[in-house]
Amino acid sequence: MKSIQILKWFLPVLFFNILQSSAQEELTGPKLLEKAIAYHDPNGNWKSFKGKMAILMSTPDAETRRTQLELNLPGQYFKSSVRKGNYTVDYIIDKGECELLLNNSPVIADTYRDSLQITCERALKMKDYYTYLYGLPMKLKDPGTLIDPKVGKKSFKGKEYLVLKVKYDEEVGSDTWYFYFDPTNYKMEVYQFFHDESKNDGEYILLSEEITVNDIKIPKIRAWYYNTNDKYLGTDDLVKAYALD
Repeated sequence: MKSIQILKWFLPVLFFNILQSSAQEELTGPKLLEKAIAYHDPNGNWKSFKGKMAILMSTPDAETRRTQLELNLPGQYFKSSVRKGNYTVDYIIDKGECELLLNNSPVIADTYRDSLQITCERALKMKDYYTYLYGLPMKLKDPGTLIDPKVGKKSFKGKEYLVLKVKYDEEVGSDTWYFYFDPTNYKMEVYQFFHDESKNDGEYILLSEEITVNDIKIPKIRAWYYNTNDKYLGTDDLVKAYALD
């Protein structure tokens, strides 16, 4: 009788451990991404995002830069207004068409185009930069993104994370990225990229605080550092963000 009682106790515990182990083994890269997106964008609103953002960019020994963004993803509209000293530069991409303004004027002298980087190439880079970083982790569903099927585990700055490794098709990008998620709620707290991982180049970005816009949880603070020596590069502070009708 005693052995039967022990067996009755042991079997449920064994079954639970098997199920728990199986659940852990089944957490693949794509499934981790889905869990992270469920945390940051539970209702799938990013693809229809229309809103404005105000960003303060501070770097050591440099003047704070103020940027106003307007995004209308379904309308294929992007506008970045950057304050540079006494000048305000507007970079606009509207359904693939580029428009550039200096202090609200389309008439821009070549000297200003060069010194203030007022070019359509710059406008496209800014569009890609902002929609990528502020659209993470949802942007990892874009075509050309190669999600590593294996989920890593790593301690970073004294905290344990689930880590997603991402590469891109050659025509999309050449960097290798790592995204660090809290294992309890799958919140994205760090991302890191390398141009050449063997050289430990590239940067890592620490994320803190959040702003919720249209049920999308967007990191508020992004602090940038070099991978090689942990040198601090600067901070982006999303001071305000709101949805547009």
